[in-house]
Formats: sequence, structure tokens, C-alpha cells
Amino acid sequence: MQFITLTEVLDKTALTYSTLNRLIKNRQFPDKVHLGGTLYLWDRHEVDGWMEQKITERDA
Repeated sequence: MQFITLTEVLDKTALTYSTLNRLIKNRQFPDKVHLGGTLYLWDRHEVDGWMEQKITERDA
């Protein structure tokens, strides 16, 4: 398992912060993992899987 930061998620997906939050709220994007204090990160494999799913949906 490998974690990535909010900045990395936004760069990787090209989503805006508000779009990312909306997708998470609607359970359409992997939620962040709280590691303590103010540290929240995402599982890189879950984000990659979401991106792969979007490509699969596009090609269907």
C-alpha cells in the first residue's frame, strides 16, 4: 500500500478540490484515510483503480 497527498491526487486526476470533495461525498471517489492529527492521505491503488474505471466506462 502506498499513500499519496491531496496535492498528488489533484495533480494525478486533474480534478478541482471542490469536484473531488463532491465526488467523495457522493461516494463516487475513494475516501481519504485519516492517519492522525490533520494528516489525511489516499491509497494510490484506489485512486489508480478509479481512473482505470473511468477509462473502462468511456470505452464501453
